[in-house]
Amino acid sequence: MEFIKDILKEPDFWEGLGLLIVIAFFLWWRVPAFLAAALDRRAEAIAKELEQASQVRREAEQVLIEYRQKATAAKSEAEHILRETKEEAERYAAEARAQLQAQMERRAKLAEQQIAQAEARAMLEIREAAANAAAAAAERIIAAHLDESKSRALVQNSIKDLSTKLN
Repeated sequence: MEFIKDILKEPDFWEGLGLLIVIAFFLWWRVPAFLAAALDRRAEAIAKELEQASQVRREAEQVLIEYRQKATAAKSEAEHILRETKEEAERYAAEARAQLQAQMERRAKLAEQQIAQAEARAMLEIREAAANAAAAAAERIIAAHLDESKSRALVQNSIKDLSTKLN
């Protein structure tokens, strides 16, 4: 009993006993259930936040997939436009070459026609000059060899022949 009296005099004993009473009081008032409920609510809130984060991640992944698809489609469209532009430029270049070739052919033909006309004019002028020279030479020869009586007879014959040639 002495031992019990000594223990009752110790402040550690009373501190331990007070602690046990407080713990018993908390257990009586369902503090652990309250703490468990609070922890459960916190766990549910964390689970909701994780679910929201997971949903946001899925949405971000979907947006990334859509972006990649759109980027691929845009790249494909750009390549298609580039091909069409090159083809159109080649068509325009071919048309321009054909038009230039046709224009050059028309100009060459026109130049050939002008050359032919110039040659014809030159030949005509040469013939005219030759005819004039021949007429002048004939006139000189006739004047040198023809006297007046022969000249009158020639004119008379020419006048007679003229009436038959005009009819």
